Amino acid sequence: MLKYSETQVTCLEIPEQVSLCINLTGCQIHCEGCHSPHLWEDIGTPLTKEELEALIKKNEGITAVCLMGGDSNVTELWAVAKYLRENTSLKIGWYSGKRFLKDTPLEYFDYIKTGPYKKDLGGLDSVTTNQRFYEVHTKYSIDNETVLYRYLEDVTYKFQKQ
Repeated sequence: MLKYSETQVTCLEIPEQVSLCINLTGCQIHCEGCHSPHLWEDIGTPLTKEELEALIKKNEGITAVCLMGGDSNVTELWAVAKYLRENTSLKIGWYSGKRFLKDTPLEYFDYIKTGPYKKDLGGLDSVTTNQRFYEVHTKYSIDNETVLYRYLEDVTYKFQKQ
């Protein structure tokens, strides 16, 4: 069961979006220099559909939901993303500490951050970062009725000072 410890509304995690960031617990990656080691523990409130709806309602004005973590239970995380896709008009982001999973259902996401934090390389704002931030795009048929394919555009540069 996915659990979260806290939420925060920010304009920093997904460019050009006001995001409700939900910090998921139970992280098994344990990056050296992690800014939130308390998220390694199996603590917090279960992220049920009712809880998710209450969080969204409480944070009126958001344009996106960003799921921070959840790598220990991607099946449940993908179910949450699917629920958001089918029941809201919000953009959906996922911050994963792992490398990209080939079976990730891209249709549930608008943005995906991949890669563990490596202190010596820095976060997304560092030009030396190993992490990548992708925007998910969909290519449709000429009649806009059929999805031909989905692809990821690396937009990590949007976090870095030019």
